[in-house]
Amino acid sequence: MINVERKNSFQLRLTRRLKEETSHTLDVYLFVPKELGLSTHVISEEAFYHGAISVSRTYYSDEYHLPLVHSRLASRNQLGSDSYRLSLSLYAYQYVGALERTTQAMLVSARKLRHATSDQRQESGELQELADALRDQLYEMSDLSEGILKRLRRNSPTDERLYKYFANIDNYLSWFTEQQLLALVAHMPRGGEFSEIKRRFIIVCQRESDYRKEQEYNAERVMEDPTRMSNKMRLLRRLIEHPITLKQRALELGSGEQKAVKALATAVVMTFVSLGVLHLRSVLGDVTALFVLALALLYAMREVFKDDLRNTLWRWLRRGRPKWRRQYIDPTRNQSVGRQLEWFDYKRYAALDADIQQMRRRTVAQREEEVLHYRSSSRMSPTRFLSGYEHTRETLHIDLSMLTRLMSKEKHFIYRLKEGQAVRESVERRHLFNLVIRETGSEDTTYLARWKVVVSRSGIVDVEKVAEESVEKTSK
Repeated sequence: MINVERKNSFQLRLTRRLKEETSHTLDVYLFVPKELGLSTHVISEEAFYHGAISVSRTYYSDEYHLPLVHSRLASRNQLGSDSYRLSLSLYAYQYVGALERTTQAMLVSARKLRHATSDQRQESGELQELADALRDQLYEMSDLSEGILKRLRRNSPTDERLYKYFANIDNYLSWFTEQQLLALVAHMPRGGEFSEIKRRFIIVCQRESDYRKEQEYNAERVMEDPTRMSNKMRLLRRLIEHPITLKQRALELGSGEQKAVKALATAVVMTFVSLGVLHLRSVLGDVTALFVLALALLYAMREVFKDDLRNTLWRWLRRGRPKWRRQYIDPTRNQSVGRQLEWFDYKRYAALDADIQQMRRRTVAQREEEVLHYRSSSRMSPTRFLSGYEHTRETLHIDLSMLTRLMSKEKHFIYRLKEGQAVRESVERRHLFNLVIRETGSEDTTYLARWKVVVSRSGIVDVEKVAEESVEKTSK
């Protein structure tokens, strides 16, 4: 299962959980409107890959590695500080990820309800059902977050080496929970039906703020400056992710082959140039102005055809082959736990697989599109994972800021009647991108789905999943 969401104004975040299978393949197709003028001459494949695509993997576990149990084992000298830090970081990371995804989903519903008036909700049964479901989800989220934080703090470690890990994570989880709840309070629909849950959230946020002050987690000057507080919490988030995030070593493939192709092209061209010089010498005889001019023409042709021959040979040799390789390394033991091969190129619609074309379902008006294709093929070694962990969680970020720069800055206006008067209003021009993802290896069947991504020059406006289906594996 793959989840696609908007991370910030310009970035898409794709997350997937990889099971015990050692081989996984992921294909990501981004359909860009032709009117943007995107091509390899505007943004090269290497420039887009290095500037817009980033991949990270973390350990993942379905089981709850409770810090309470691990702190008791550590107090009996049965668990080292590294193991305690790893389990505590994984516990916090999974809680933060779940809370963040839940909050984003509820914010979408809250904004939709907030723009609708109370009369519209009463008239529309669908809106009223959405409001009732959102209210139940808010209560459930409040109960779960309070329960998780209580279990975390039930038995903090007494060992000073372990307590510093606990304090950093407890500090961040308290602040992060407060921020997520306040975001929901700020965007909740107005009305009496949400007043009670708002008061409950505000009480929880005030209690968490008082708790951090009692524990003296943050200095007074940090709490008074929102910028410093945000920067500190971002650092604590990185400290949480560090023990469970696999280190990477990236390598661009084909450097030796590129040198060989360059040497071969030079040798071939120089062979013909030398033969041409010998032929000119036999025809023209002595060195004359005509001989010098013909020689200059030969060397000019050499410079032209050498680059063309080299580029042609290089494209032919590397066609369909991976361009980059990542090696994943356990951050604690510095041991290789897997590798991943990656491709990125521009595709023609006619060259796409039949299932991708069927999923795109293009109409006549949508035929002019540029297709960006990213592919990864990974092979992990679960036997080399840390004890108790067999799964990983992959996060792929796609930065669309390079594409938004191609959008026009021109302002657009529309006219409409308002109270009997013609009113001119400024509107933002938006473009529709289509994202098609295919994954094999994580499930018994191939996963195939499509998302609509609405983008303007100021950033990503909306991400909507419009199709989801499983395609049976085919054998040729």
